[in-house]
Formats: sequence, structure tokens, C-alpha cells
Amino acid sequence: MSTRDTLIRSYMAGAILALAAAFAVSVTVNTGNALVGAMLFPVGFIMLYLMGFDLLTGVFTLAPLAVLDRRPGATWRGVLRNWGLVFVGNFAGAITVAVFMAIIFTFGFSEAPNAIGQKLGHIGEGRTVGYSAHGAAGMLTLFVRAVMCNWMVSTGVVAAMMSTSVSGKAIGMWMPIMVFFYMGFEHSIVNMFLFPTGLMLGGNFTFMDYLIWNEIPTVLGNLVGGLTFVGATLYSTHYKTAPKREVAPAAKLPATKRAAV
Repeated sequence: MSTRDTLIRSYMAGAILALAAAFAVSVTVNTGNALVGAMLFPVGFIMLYLMGFDLLTGVFTLAPLAVLDRRPGATWRGVLRNWGLVFVGNFAGAITVAVFMAIIFTFGFSEAPNAIGQKLGHIGEGRTVGYSAHGAAGMLTLFVRAVMCNWMVSTGVVAAMMSTSVSGKAIGMWMPIMVFFYMGFEHSIVNMFLFPTGLMLGGNFTFMDYLIWNEIPTVLGNLVGGLTFVGATLYSTHYKTAPKREVAPAAKLPATKRAAV
């Protein structure tokens, strides 16, 4: 795929997922029920998947399989290029929505953030300085949450491939995406929206806090989770299966013993 097409598709994916995150947080604040927000968040993921847009968590899982399968033209250099372009596009899309939502939540930065904006600021604080307060244990927790996140997200991507109908794809994606969001796992693209928005709305953390104590470890954890626990496992057991064991033929009885029997 060309650089232009990759950037456009990844930009749209980042923007749609960011809008879905804003929607889910708004529902959670307005209803007081986090489960309702988690149940509705997957609509954004479903939209971007059905429209063929590119999300970093998905290409982390699927792109390396083309190299492992020795597809024509697939190289590790090409995979790294794709990851870099999708990251840039996702980030640009998420930041665009972050700016738009910050304007909405503050009437063009003319007043203090509303309840939803305040919630976004608190999310950014808890998931940056909250981790850093625990040192290495906090970093480990962050990384494991990121691994678990893309384990679920990539499971949703694969589940969508199992169906040829729109409704079947939506149902297959819905369940694991809802699980990751409600459990508070760390998704690198969702965080590209949550944390810059939190900074613009007065969150008590810095941009370096966001990079070091969230985004960078989350990207690495998403890579490990998707590629290891979904891509590699399904590829090895469904496509490149181990050779089947051959059952040794039963020993034949001597002719004299067969006659006696």
C-alpha cells in the first residue's frame, strides 16, 4: 500500500477510535455506569474495521505473519515501515479529535472543563503518575495491561474474519473489545486521545509523564500481546500446524499362529 493511502487510512482509524473513547467516557459520566460505556465503546472499533482503516494494534498482529509466511514482497523492513506510518497516522487522527473535544468540553477554552472533561483529566493522572508512584511495579502493571489489551483487541480482529456477514463480524468484534475497555487495559491508540485531551483540560501530569509512564510501554506491550498471544499462536496451530503423528502399523502374526487361531 502506498504511503499516502496508509497515512489516510490510519488517520481515520485513530480519529474514529478517539471519538468512540470520548463517547464511552461521556456515557460513563452521564449514566454513572462504567459497564454501559464499555458495552458501547466497540461501535468505533467496528466502524473502522468495516471501512478498512488501519489501527496500529491490528498491524502489530497481522503484518509480521506475511513475512513469516514468506509472502511475495513481504519483508521486515516493510513491516517496520508500515508500523511507523500507521503510528503517525493514528496519532494525528487521535490528536485531531482530542483538540475538537477539548474545545467542546470548554466552549472554546473560555471556561473550565465540564464533568466529562474533568473525568478525562483524572484518567490521565491516574494512568501516568499513578503508575510512576509504584516505580518498577507500576511499570510492570502498565506493560501487562497493554499485553492483555491487544490480546483482546487482536482476538476481535481475528473473530471478525470468521464471518462473512456484517452482523457476524460486529458480534465477533464486540465481545473482546468490551472486555478490554471495561477491564481498564491499556490501548496505545485510545491513549493517544485520552492523555493529550487530559493535558489540554488541566490534568496534573506532563507530556513526558504520558510518554514514559504510558504511551511507550503501552506500544511495546500491545506489540507483545497481539503478536505473541494471537498472531503467532493462531498461525502455528491453524496454518503452520505441526506434522501429524503416524501410527505404527499393527504387527502381523506369523502364518502358523494365524492358522492356530
